[in-house]
Amino acid sequence: MSEPVILVAEDEKDIRDLIVFSLQIGGLQAVGVNNGEEAIELAPKLKPDLILLDIRMPRLTGYDTCRILKEHESTADIPIVFLSAKGQADEIKVGLDVGAVEYIVKPFVPEELPWRIKKVLAKFAKDLNSETGGRS
Repeated sequence: MSEPVILVAEDEKDIRDLIVFSLQIGGLQAVGVNNGEEAIELAPKLKPDLILLDIRMPRLTGYDTCRILKEHESTADIPIVFLSAKGQADEIKVGLDVGAVEYIVKPFVPEELPWRIKKVLAKFAKDLNSETGGRS
């Protein structure tokens, strides 16, 4: 079995590159896109195991992107995780209300990101082909 595929939508290139690199080092495949529109376009073709979304992006917010992905049959069952600097309780609640299964607040620890994503994937019975490093 191959590694799980993560679609990353983040408009800031340096952060997107760091997220993709961190996930790849952690044994996951990662594909980065610049915004929510690109995520909506690519997700049905890529069929990722999980989608990681920023909230503040041009064109479509992460919230809107999540809502649209959840409305389409081909992407409705893909777990979505927000990774955002917007960490107030009400913002997190909105993220979970629109369909995300997890909300990670920036700044994140790059070494911990793959473990956190693998933990979410495990909840959705995704084959990780590896242990989560013993963390809980």
